[in-house]
Amino acid sequence: MTGEKLAQRNYYGKALADLAAIRDDIVVLDADLAGSTKTSEFKKVAPERFVEVGIAEQNMIGIASGLAASGKVPFASTFGVFATGRCWEQIRLGVAYPKLNVKIVATHCGITVGEDGASHQALEDMSIMRSLPNMTVVSPADAYEAYAATIAIADYDGPVYMRMGRSEFPTILPEDVTFEIGKATVLREGTDVTLVGCGQMVSFCLEAAETLAKEGISAEVINMSTIKPLDTGTLFASVSKTGCCVTAEEHSIIGGLGSAVAEALCEGPCVPLERVGTKDTFGESGKPAELLEKYGLTAPYIVAAAKKSISRK
Repeated sequence: MTGEKLAQRNYYGKALADLAAIRDDIVVLDADLAGSTKTSEFKKVAPERFVEVGIAEQNMIGIASGLAASGKVPFASTFGVFATGRCWEQIRLGVAYPKLNVKIVATHCGITVGEDGASHQALEDMSIMRSLPNMTVVSPADAYEAYAATIAIADYDGPVYMRMGRSEFPTILPEDVTFEIGKATVLREGTDVTLVGCGQMVSFCLEAAETLAKEGISAEVINMSTIKPLDTGTLFASVSKTGCCVTAEEHSIIGGLGSAVAEALCEGPCVPLERVGTKDTFGESGKPAELLEKYGLTAPYIVAAAKKSISRK
């Protein structure tokens, strides 16, 4: 990790602005939150291709679907709870079912939304989107990967949901990182346990691996930044070597990364699995760091899960 803390949404905005300058088929829509989602950066470059729909998220998805059907590549953004909850029916029938080329990019996902509390902390968004046929689900590990992923999904033909957090957190990848949909990356090799993370939990996995190494435990760390389609090849190769696994996500353990990996392992190498994430609960208002600790989403909890997984071999 570089130690530099950056917000993913800032680099999403930067990527959109860069895309605006080189592609005239990109259209960006927002639901009264452009300053927070950073789609305002696109508006500065291409105001004629920016659509402010106001607090009308369902309408935003309908407009995006129409734009996609006419050959444009729309990016529709708002907070995760609104993008996946309020608009679910419109996404299901207007985007996923006809397999339209709409990019739904949500910010303010996870417990680190902080003081806004349970009403704004999306802890089930990946579960909701992963269940939809034709939908690709992406959760970048840091700001640099958020930039690369934005460029990649713009080139991809089909519906995509990408989630990002609100807070700044450590960058762990090089600034020029490339992103390939459906491809996980091994960030650290190990032999005793596989740690699979997404979003900012990848940085905690790396921190946990350092702690485990001091205790003589060799942990392999995988950045599973595409939740669907899951890179089972990389996952299976790793767990076949280590013999056990831990997943870590800033999301409910129900339906997200932990569930995706569990489902895959049931049909592949059936090894012990421990899941780190929120446990069938809503969040609450508080400081992001304090909430991460209270809900068990920090490196020490990953360390404990790794030891438990190893004990079950």
